[in-house]
Amino acid sequence: MSSVHAWRPVAMDGALAVVVAVLQSVTVLANPGAGALDLVAVLAASAALVAWRRAPLVPLLVSTLGMLVYAAHVQPGPPAAFPVMVAVFGAVRAGHRVLPALAGTLFLGVTLAANLTGAASGQDPQTIVQGTVLLLGWFLAAGVGGTVTRHRQAYLEQAEQRAAEAERTREEVARRRASEERLRIARELHDTLTHSISVIKVQAGVAVHLARKRGDEVPAALLAIQEASGDAMRELRATLEVLRDDDARERDPHDSPDRGPREDAESVRPEPSGLDRLDDLVDRARSTGLPATVTVSGERRRLPVEVDRAAYRIVQEALTNVSRHAGGAAASVRIDYGGTELVVQVEDDGAARNDAPPVPGVGLVGMRERVTALGGRLRAEPRAEGGFTVRAELPLGDPS
Repeated sequence: MSSVHAWRPVAMDGALAVVVAVLQSVTVLANPGAGALDLVAVLAASAALVAWRRAPLVPLLVSTLGMLVYAAHVQPGPPAAFPVMVAVFGAVRAGHRVLPALAGTLFLGVTLAANLTGAASGQDPQTIVQGTVLLLGWFLAAGVGGTVTRHRQAYLEQAEQRAAEAERTREEVARRRASEERLRIARELHDTLTHSISVIKVQAGVAVHLARKRGDEVPAALLAIQEASGDAMRELRATLEVLRDDDARERDPHDSPDRGPREDAESVRPEPSGLDRLDDLVDRARSTGLPATVTVSGERRRLPVEVDRAAYRIVQEALTNVSRHAGGAAASVRIDYGGTELVVQVEDDGAARNDAPPVPGVGLVGMRERVTALGGRLRAEPRAEGGFTVRAELPLGDPS
């Protein structure tokens, strides 16, 4: 489409040159006093109009000289001025003033002198002067038209620049607001969740320490709380690092990732959870009294970060829902590494039924959003034989 727009002015200029050449050739051939030199001069003056838009001074020079040769020889009348007027319009449109004025003055002066010289053959001098004044008006109109067109083009360019600047300003405002919102969320998370989870972790650690000091058996649930609070702190810190680091990059987009402080921060940032921690996740679920099994099929390999993280979160949320809503049920986790997609399926044998499906909560909504963002499919519904199933199909993209 862009190439078509680029060639359209060239085609229009070429068509203009052809039309002018045909019309001027007709006047030459119809004039018994014209010769071959006049025809060549007219064709050269007309052909030069092809460049009136891209190199306006060239057709101004060629058209003026060519039509002067023709007009001085046979006095063809006002039609001979048309190529020169087009060239004057193009030169003024391009921002030139002196040269178009000189060209118009030269053409009118020479044609007036030539016509007055030929007045002895019967031409009325008053008519000749009136015709020249009329041509002067047309030349002035061509100059005014070129000036108006030039200012209009400059106005349109300025309007486009202002629109582009306004768009950039809106994008910058949106980025700044998003950055401020991320910082606000980071502060809220740090001031609330970090404190609460730290208290839970410390209290669980103290309880475990006291139990061991007394020689008592540490309850599995207490150990699970201690481990879960530690994982929660680790993942929360990773989330806060991501929020603040994205904000820093937006404030300094030219900051190179190979600078010392940034590189150090990247190297020590905690990695988000993925399927490499699946066994720990299932063990923690078992420690709460949930019977859970894991089956992995296909060739295990490195997954895209977002897919790996989404798969872990889906299993985590599904096991949490089984513990909360299907007391006494057993869960089975299946991970299938396919060629083009990763299938994550978590099922339980609880009391969920098709005729009384559970109301989707925030967890299921979050799962669906994760899967949809990756272009995958999610099925979360009661099983026909009882219980609930969550099945996510996550595309892996082209295999590398």
